[in-house]
Amino acid sequence: MSNSPQINPNDQEIDLGKLSKKVGEKVQSFIDWLFDGVLFIRRNIVIIGILFVLGVGLGIYKDKNTKVYDHEVIVKPNFGSTDYLYSKIKLISSKINEGDTVFLKQIGIVNPKKFSKIKIEPITDVYRFINGNDKNFEMLKLMAEDGDLTKIVEDNVTSKNYMYHTISFTTSGLTSEKNTLIPLLNYLNDSEFYQKMQKEQVNNITLKIKENDSIISQINAVMNQFSNAVSNNQKSDKLVYYNENTQLDDVLKTKEELVKEQGYNRLELVSADKIIKESSHILNVRNNKATKGKMKLILPVFFIGLFAMLGMLRDLYRRQLAKRNLI
Repeated sequence: MSNSPQINPNDQEIDLGKLSKKVGEKVQSFIDWLFDGVLFIRRNIVIIGILFVLGVGLGIYKDKNTKVYDHEVIVKPNFGSTDYLYSKIKLISSKINEGDTVFLKQIGIVNPKKFSKIKIEPITDVYRFINGNDKNFEMLKLMAEDGDLTKIVEDNVTSKNYMYHTISFTTSGLTSEKNTLIPLLNYLNDSEFYQKMQKEQVNNITLKIKENDSIISQINAVMNQFSNAVSNNQKSDKLVYYNENTQLDDVLKTKEELVKEQGYNRLELVSADKIIKESSHILNVRNNKATKGKMKLILPVFFIGLFAMLGMLRDLYRRQLAKRNLI
């Protein structure tokens, strides 16, 4: 005898009947909801029309008068301060998203409510990254063996090692260096740790320049003595023999390297006066994509949606009162 449970066909018919009934109820509820919406529009067609016209008119006005401007500043983080720079920009961005105008005022931003967003991106420059730096070239070459070179170049870790970075921010309305850019750069340069690093680095570069100048002067003196000796021997009609061990070629190469290094050191001093050194900036570039044509679509939908929501809340309130026999 089989012990498997017996399925009653009547139970299946009951289950299917319940399911069919529930589906029918859901469909009917949806139809009723649509019909209620049509009745709501019909009852309030005048108010909805007024709200639509008002929204379109106000939207057109806002589109014409709301002016958004983009601004960019190219900076060079010195003394290994790239991660510090990115963390500072991230902090400012989070404060903007939170609407923390008090913080923005504290760092010196004038009209912080108009300061809408900020971001930072590296300027990809592989040639400058590897130029004259064998370590960077070998590192990039090694990393390229295990992956796509394009992805590696644009990778977040690699890109932070590039020399220049672009800080972009947006304001609603015109701004100026005094109101926005200078306070922003002053805030980025306000770091006790990196100020100490800056002081030591400048001292090191200055000392290196002084020592290199001394070595170059000594090389020049040696070369002058040699030149004078050759000149005197030629005047005395005596033969001059040059020994391969004089190492004059190495001395000249050493001087050449020192001169190159001196040029590099003096360029480093130019940018070492700031932790985050500004290279160039562009302010008040009109952004026509930010709000162009959007407000005349957004405002009518917003006004009508708000009116419909208030109507739904009113009907819900009345139904709850009716359930409690309060009306």
